[in-house]
Amino acid sequence: MIDTWRWWRGILIAFGLVLISRPFLPLPFLNEVLIFSIYTIGCNFLLGRVGFISFGQPAYLAIGAYGTAFYLFYFGTNPYIGILVGLTSGLVFATLVAPMFVRLRSDYFALVNLALAVIIFYMMQKVFAGITKGDNGLWFLANIASTPILNLTKPSDFFIFSLIIAILLWAFYKYIDGTIFGACCLATKINETKLQFLGYSNFRIRLIAFVIANTSTALAGSLYAVYLGSVSPEITSPARTADPVVVTILGGVGSLFGPLIGTIVYTGLRDVVSKLIGNWEFFIGLILVLIMLTNSGGLYGSAETIIKKWLKKIKSPVQNKEMN
Repeated sequence: MIDTWRWWRGILIAFGLVLISRPFLPLPFLNEVLIFSIYTIGCNFLLGRVGFISFGQPAYLAIGAYGTAFYLFYFGTNPYIGILVGLTSGLVFATLVAPMFVRLRSDYFALVNLALAVIIFYMMQKVFAGITKGDNGLWFLANIASTPILNLTKPSDFFIFSLIIAILLWAFYKYIDGTIFGACCLATKINETKLQFLGYSNFRIRLIAFVIANTSTALAGSLYAVYLGSVSPEITSPARTADPVVVTILGGVGSLFGPLIGTIVYTGLRDVVSKLIGNWEFFIGLILVLIMLTNSGGLYGSAETIIKKWLKKIKSPVQNKEMN
């Protein structure tokens, strides 16, 4: 029982704080934080565990969003089935492109994914305009049916649903970190030659990691589609390709709660500072420069270091008294 609590403790505390903040913070802000953090966690896993820097995450976000949108606009009304369709679309698409992409490393991987995002944007905007409605997008909010227990047409119920999804997803990634597969992901980033010498396939490990990460991204796209009740090509705009990478570095590359912390800061600055100054990205840039120069492990890493120092200072006098 104690071991179970220790395993879940960090996740429950982190998202418990999000839940407690519900009466004090605007509901749209909290829903945005949950969805965007789910969007970022895949990028965080790729960069922190596998060593892939991906500027193509909006492409996988769009696949999930449009998968859900097509179902809700053309075929059905159940948002849960819509999310499942979007998630499946992301899984299939990631599985198809993975064998080609994971053979690339470093700059080549980043550039090919960036090109993919631009291609998906153009296809949704121009090539498939007859189906996607081009820049006008698909609007299906009125098509979404009410559902029992958690009615996803209500923002308050959607918040609870997204919170549950986020908790389960974070638990899944934490579980991966503690497995042999998680260790192999880190090993393929650090020393792929030694990993191959031990009998593991770098290609298979990267392929599975790629599919897992980008399926998570597609899930975020599905949630966006249901929450907004519309999808347009803007979701995969080339101007937004760096967002998940920026949030990942901001929160702390490879850290479990980095995506959540980074999203809160990024979204908060965007919503608050943008009302005062047009170029709100300037402040994000300053924070990123400080993080890169100090090598602090992002905001989460810095906070963790400070908290550990405080705990040491608190424990030291207590231990000295006990010894005396």
